[in-house]
Order: sequence, then C-alpha cells, then structure tokens
Amino acid sequence: MTVLVIGLGGVTNGGKTTLAEKLKKMLPKCDIMSQDDFFKPESEVETDERGFKLYDVLDALYMDEMVESIRNWMRSPASSDVVTEEPQSACDKLKNTDDIYILIVEGFLLYSYEPLNELWDRRYFLTLPYEECKRRRSTRVYHPADTPGYFDGHVWPMYLKYKNEVEKSASNIVYLDGTKSQEELLSCVYNDIIQELKKLRE
Repeated sequence: MTVLVIGLGGVTNGGKTTLAEKLKKMLPKCDIMSQDDFFKPESEVETDERGFKLYDVLDALYMDEMVESIRNWMRSPASSDVVTEEPQSACDKLKNTDDIYILIVEGFLLYSYEPLNELWDRRYFLTLPYEECKRRRSTRVYHPADTPGYFDGHVWPMYLKYKNEVEKSASNIVYLDGTKSQEELLSCVYNDIIQELKKLRE
C-alpha cells in the first residue's frame, strides 16, 4: 500500500480549498482534510489589546487533534471516514492505482508545527501579494466576521511572520503564485504529485 500525505498551505484566500477539491477529482483514492475544522471555539480564542480575536496563530487550533487525525488516516486510509470518490480522469499516467491512497491537508498554518512536519511527503505553499489578498478577503463572509482593521492588524502580519519562519526553517516546499490561473496551478501540482507517486512505486 502506498500512502501519500500532501500539505497544501499558505496565504488566506490563496485558493487552497479550490485547488484541493480539483486535485481530489483527478487523483486516485484521494481524501481532503481541512485545518479550518480544527479551530477552537470562539470563547477559547485569545483577544489582544485592540480587541482582535487571534485566529491566525497556532494556539487558536487543536493542533494535536489534527496530527492524530492524519496519523489515524495513515494507519487505515481505506476505512477513513473522509469521503473519497473515483477520479473523473482515471490516472492513466500511473499503472494500477488500487493500492495508492492520497491525503491532501489544506490550511493556512501547516508548516510551523513540528509534529506535523514529520508527516508530509510533499509540501506546497500558495502566496499572494498584499493588495490581491486583501481584495479577496473582503469578498468572503466569516463567522465571526472580520472586524474593521482586522486584516491589516492581525491576518496579514501573522501570514508574513509564519511565511518568514517557514522560509528560514523548512526545506522542500514548492511555492506557488496564487495569482496564476486555477488551471495552471492545478497542472503544476498534479504533475508534481504524479512524479512523486512514480518515485514511490519504483
């Protein structure tokens, strides 16, 4: 059995979820796990002196639970409660995909937590320039909603902080330009994953 755990991280509104869902339709036995599902309830998230809820930090997430969920999937991907579907375009670049299982984990803080870094087979990091990220973020509805100044006061500074940490400490990360078309990003990541699967099968 070949198990591949792929991290799809990076900037808020960078296209992580869309890319993950498109990959799932093209790859054999592919599941998706979202870091957003591991947020602590609002009452447990700290507030700073400006009144901003500090969501864009590791302490706002149940990271240990996330690691355990990925480990559980790795131990038994065939019986996972994560929904899988047969790929629309059967993976003709790979012969016999019956024993291949892929988990795509998408989230904004994937590579700053050491226990998680032990699990990745491939890592991708979507980036966006400030203006485009702010524009996209303004079109999204969040619960709780972004308060005035939240993006500039918390979201963007935390993204830059973690991106800087990742660039200093993490290797083997493929950086992706989130302003490129969905088709271009999909083609790049899909072909890269196929190459990784071929290496694992050799």
